[in-house]
Amino acid sequence: MLKFLSCQKRPLQSAIFSSVHHHILQRGLSQSTRLCRPVEFYDDHTAGEAVRDIKDGSTLLVGGFGLCGIPEKSIAAIKDCGIKDLTIVSNNAGIEGHGLGILLKSNQIKKMYSSYVGENALFEQQYLTGDLEVELAPQGTLAERIRAGGAGIPAFYTPTGYGTLIHKGGLVIKYNKDGTAMIESVEKECREFDGRRYIMERAITGDFSLVKAQKADRAGNLVFRLSTRNFNVPMAKASKVTIAEVEEIVETGEIDPDQVHVSGMYVDRVIKGSNYDKKIERKTTRTPEGESSAQPDSPAALARERIVRRAALELKDGMYINLGIGIPMMALKFIPVDIKVTLHSENGVLGLGPYPLEEEIDADLINAGKETSTVMKGGSFFSSDESFAMIRGGHLDLTILGAMQVSQYGDLANWMIPKKMVKGMGGAMDLVSSSDTKVVVTMEHTAKNGAHKIVGDCNLPLTGTRCVDRIITEMAVFDVDPNNGLTLVEVAEGVSEDDVGKATGCPFKVAEVLRPMAQM
Repeated sequence: MLKFLSCQKRPLQSAIFSSVHHHILQRGLSQSTRLCRPVEFYDDHTAGEAVRDIKDGSTLLVGGFGLCGIPEKSIAAIKDCGIKDLTIVSNNAGIEGHGLGILLKSNQIKKMYSSYVGENALFEQQYLTGDLEVELAPQGTLAERIRAGGAGIPAFYTPTGYGTLIHKGGLVIKYNKDGTAMIESVEKECREFDGRRYIMERAITGDFSLVKAQKADRAGNLVFRLSTRNFNVPMAKASKVTIAEVEEIVETGEIDPDQVHVSGMYVDRVIKGSNYDKKIERKTTRTPEGESSAQPDSPAALARERIVRRAALELKDGMYINLGIGIPMMALKFIPVDIKVTLHSENGVLGLGPYPLEEEIDADLINAGKETSTVMKGGSFFSSDESFAMIRGGHLDLTILGAMQVSQYGDLANWMIPKKMVKGMGGAMDLVSSSDTKVVVTMEHTAKNGAHKIVGDCNLPLTGTRCVDRIITEMAVFDVDPNNGLTLVEVAEGVSEDDVGKATGCPFKVAEVLRPMAQM
């Protein structure tokens, strides 16, 4: 059963500590003496011993983002041990045949706490057919719940998810075989602070944490590489027993104290692994000559390029921005060379660079779309909980993301079609939760079947309420006011106001000066 109260990892009362400390001073023991039990060390051949006391029904916090920074050896050992009825807390469940997808296939997982189902068809299938309980949470909320658990904070308030199924309840956790709901989420407590509404989220702790680092020393201190910190860092701190996999072990003192990412205080066992697979989920590269100069030749491609070229105008010099995968990310190639922006990625990268050349590919460096990437000079890496603190805290200037529907007052739906498509909300709910960050939606004006995507009220599950500031489509640009609705401010070449009206499923105003759609 998932635990919602923080555990004290190694109970040590202050009176006992004072007594031990006094005893050490009297005996003159050296500073290097450990005041706690030593870290246990294992290798590929003894990994089964490292997971020896994980029982059926245990709750495991499993680090990684996609397939980046996942504890491969621990997962394989659990598979071999046949441990079942597990509750797993992890941002996602890998893919079929890799990562946690291995345990899904062997039916060893009873329940998943995740933010993203993604392209794991088995994960989605087991959920929709009632074989797996799934509690979906916004990615930043999930990271913060884990961080809070490790910090001894039982609950906190967040604006993320207010007004959505995350807040109101009714999100299906487990289906019956006939597709009806067996278990649904319940409504969460809501409070107002300084004129804004927030919902309460409970902290998460676990029985065991399984994390993957680059290096450990004999004191258990961990160092991570590139974008592998992600969920590994908060998860290492939020369970009774932490099992860390590493690629290298060095002697105590060989890691500069200033370079330690997770203190050995949190680590109980270390597995020295070898021959890591490090499968890349989305290998994406650029050519030495840069992007192809080929012109789009289909109506759909022309429409997307029109949207992208207009979206590029939203990027201003000096901005910190977050771009969703697909159309938003494509805007980067149209930024003028004299404009400098810093790209933020939810998985813990600031200063994200272009796709790598073939020879630059590094499995430890991916973007939020799980694509191979690079980092610019001056960039930085951090954990997922810090990444979303940047987002919720309003430190981004702009976020551009896609949508399935947008309402006339700026409600956004972009993550789920009930009983049909469950990809998960990922970080989208967090990205639209800050009132200090401009939110721009880029999407085709209508669905493939001709249905309206700009509507009076969204009939799909919401990502956020009254959060969208601007909508850019291949036909038009709308400004969105949360109280007064839509204003048409630009129309594309060859498109009339009447054309826009027919393609839009709600009323809108027209700006006094209606401009032609600008293009970068």
